[in-house]
Amino acid sequence: MAILPIFVPQAACPHQCVFCNQRTISGEKRTGLAGVLRQIHTWLPRLHRTAANEAAFYGGSFTGLPLGEQARYLAPVEALLKARVIGKIRLSTRPDYIDETRLLFLRQHQVTLVELGAQSLDDRVLQLAGRGHTAAQVTRAVQLLRQYHFQVGLQFMVGLPGQDWNSLRATAARAVQLHPDIARIYPLLVIKDTPLAKMYAQGRYQPLSLEVAVAQAAFLYEQLTGAGIKVIRVGLQPDAELCQPGNILAGPFHPSMGELVQGYLRQQQVAAILRRQKYVPADQVLLRFPKRLESQMRGQHNVNVKLWRELVAPATLILERF
Repeated sequence: MAILPIFVPQAACPHQCVFCNQRTISGEKRTGLAGVLRQIHTWLPRLHRTAANEAAFYGGSFTGLPLGEQARYLAPVEALLKARVIGKIRLSTRPDYIDETRLLFLRQHQVTLVELGAQSLDDRVLQLAGRGHTAAQVTRAVQLLRQYHFQVGLQFMVGLPGQDWNSLRATAARAVQLHPDIARIYPLLVIKDTPLAKMYAQGRYQPLSLEVAVAQAAFLYEQLTGAGIKVIRVGLQPDAELCQPGNILAGPFHPSMGELVQGYLRQQQVAAILRRQKYVPADQVLLRFPKRLESQMRGQHNVNVKLWRELVAPATLILERF
């Protein structure tokens, strides 16, 4: 499976979210049919013809565009669908840009999955982030998407202004109730030329440390996946544009955020088992794991192993790959 990504940055966005500068995040400077076609032509040679491929519209609020403009953007990917170069079309949009008319239109144009930028399900956090929609509108949008037989994706963020652990726990609980088909989790970064950058410069916003961001993303990941919701991404794609010097001003960016989250989860799972008993110097604690999981098991700079050795002291911890 491969994704044919098409960015339409800030298209039809009626609000300026405090964290958003889509043109910096995506690297795509122009919005319009020419930009859509250029991106398709760039990615097309990299695709092997298969129904497992998907065309995906990212950025902006796709369903906020006039229907005629949406149709022009969708036409070239519908042609790829007909030619069996791809097998699915999906797009991202805002929860308050979902209604019956738009969904009937999307079904006519063979869209199968719609991702909603929920970010949080706490109204106070949404207001502080300048989202311009409520948690109730997310719920209503999900209900409508289900009613019209779309697959549903929800995107969440950790580290939003006003978001604490209680807010995050409440968002996780509501997300589990909504039970999307897929989800994404992003740590909030301070990107240049955003309202958040100004807030940060004025001392009115403090980003999460990498350690706390990993812990919060891991919590959300565990809650979602534990409910059978597939989390398809953790962390922003470390593309060349985003990683240009000066674009990320502050915040918990790591090119392998997903791997850090997986490592943290392994750390906590094993630690919970080790804490159940006391050890004496003669004890040897054997920890066996598949080779493919070694980086996750050890953690960055062996942080997991160091913690586990402390927990079994004065016993000896032995690691064994298979």
